Amino acid sequence: MTAATTSPLAVGTWTIDPTHSTVGFSVKHLMVSKVRGTFEDFSGAIIIAEDGTPSVSAEISVASISTNNEQRDAHIRSADFFDVENHPTATFVSTSVSPKGDDYVLEGDFTLKGVTKPVTLNLEFNGVNPGMGHGPVAGFEASTVISRKDFGIDIEMPLEGGGVVIGDKITITLEIEAGQPAA
Repeated sequence: MTAATTSPLAVGTWTIDPTHSTVGFSVKHLMVSKVRGTFEDFSGAIIIAEDGTPSVSAEISVASISTNNEQRDAHIRSADFFDVENHPTATFVSTSVSPKGDDYVLEGDFTLKGVTKPVTLNLEFNGVNPGMGHGPVAGFEASTVISRKDFGIDIEMPLEGGGVVIGDKITITLEIEAGQPAA
């Protein structure tokens, strides 16, 4: 999916279908397990230029976090973590896509809590299907690991016996289905 190769996607805009996509994450909890969550409200697009060059943009409403625990979710929305009143969205804008074997590397700028940092996602292209009468659909899986502290989420909650309640490394996983309207 670089300008040097033909994109497996048709030219035009492929819109992320939030009904058939998931934006999730996991983080170490109490040094021994992981808490997993999702964001329920997100949008984005993959634009394929005439020369086959792809670009990706996405926006996530961080207030839409769900870890299946309302008390924890409310704390994560607070100024201790996401500070959703001042920073309601996280964004991603790609800077490059390059092949890596059968898969791809997607690089871009990720903004969370007002801080923008470059991130690299390992991207698996799952193919294109003609869809169900509304135009073709494409599937992708992507993941990356970020440091929450790099984005100003530096709350420390030490444990009495050593370690911390919440780990620094956050694994972000994306399961994306994007569609292109039928011509």
